[in-house]
Amino acid sequence: MAEIPRSTEIVIVGGGAVGASTAFHLAVAGATDVVLVERGQLAGGSTAKSAGGIRLQFGDELNVRIGARGLTELERWNELIGAHVDFVPDIAFHQTGYLFLLSDEADLATFTTALAVQHALGVPTQLITPAEAKAIVPQLVVDDLIAATYCARDGHMSPEAVTQGYAAAAAALGVRIVQGVEVTDIEHAAGRISAVRTSAGTIMTGTVICAAGAWSGEIGRLAGIDIPVHGMPRHMWFSPENGGLSDTMPLTIDFATGFYSHREGPGLVFGGREAEVEEVAVHALHRLPVIGELPIQSSWWGFYDESPDHNAIVGESATLSRFLYATGFSGHGFQQAPAVGEYLAELYVGAAPTIDMSSFTVDRFADGIERTETFIV
Repeated sequence: MAEIPRSTEIVIVGGGAVGASTAFHLAVAGATDVVLVERGQLAGGSTAKSAGGIRLQFGDELNVRIGARGLTELERWNELIGAHVDFVPDIAFHQTGYLFLLSDEADLATFTTALAVQHALGVPTQLITPAEAKAIVPQLVVDDLIAATYCARDGHMSPEAVTQGYAAAAAALGVRIVQGVEVTDIEHAAGRISAVRTSAGTIMTGTVICAAGAWSGEIGRLAGIDIPVHGMPRHMWFSPENGGLSDTMPLTIDFATGFYSHREGPGLVFGGREAEVEEVAVHALHRLPVIGELPIQSSWWGFYDESPDHNAIVGESATLSRFLYATGFSGHGFQQAPAVGEYLAELYVGAAPTIDMSSFTVDRFADGIERTETFIV
């Protein structure tokens, strides 16, 4: 069994992209007496099951800002992580864009409104015609589309490599990474944390950062905090063949049905809202018929950590001192991990936030101030 320290300044619960990013940004900020506890392996939960997309196309202005901050960090990945480790994991960043396909007038109105928000923030999203969408991905069926949006700065990459890179750099700066250890309780009294109990022993600490994804509700309950998040399964399939789809194919999303696809190595991946391939295939064969000619080699599924308004739940508890949390991303956890990790580090050390995420605290639900994100796949 993994060895754990008897005490530490901060315990991070969860070794996915958000937890690893938080560990790295804390270390960069000078807080290195940190233990990251992961019950399985780094990036072994929902992070590894992610499509790995990162985009600037959102309806909520704050999400656009979060995406832009993260994209800027990942665009300078080798410099960022290479400053701390000799070997920088290749994140396989394919900056080939996101292409949203629209067939519904109400969706077009939503996207048109969001475009104004994105343009005001300098995001180069384009509203294009169905014919222009087909010029980008010639295999598409576009007869029933009314428009599409495309942003060339969007893209996709390896979530596992990003997580490993953050974790390696954090470890080089002094953070301890403990895998195969489960958190079983959080000791607290009079509004303060005193210890974290784990399957490998007890760690005395005054700070817990919950980055446990779909399991964050369970960690919150250990601390007496209600975090309204639940796991929503999402499935993906991989074909080792690509059907002639270009290496530069954007991550393409049929917004009305939720079907999406992008190139992956020599082949491609695709998924949707349904759990069975036969159900997803109805949408896939309609929009991208070439998929019907391709063999399926493997499939997997993971959880969206869904919040009531499909926006992140990020902040620090108002009732339990030094209990911080980041969850509820509703499918955007990987791509928001860079900026959210930075924000949690700033919260902890008391620095002015690079991006103010205070409107994302869990308190908004009790206060009746939900803010809905509409760009959910």
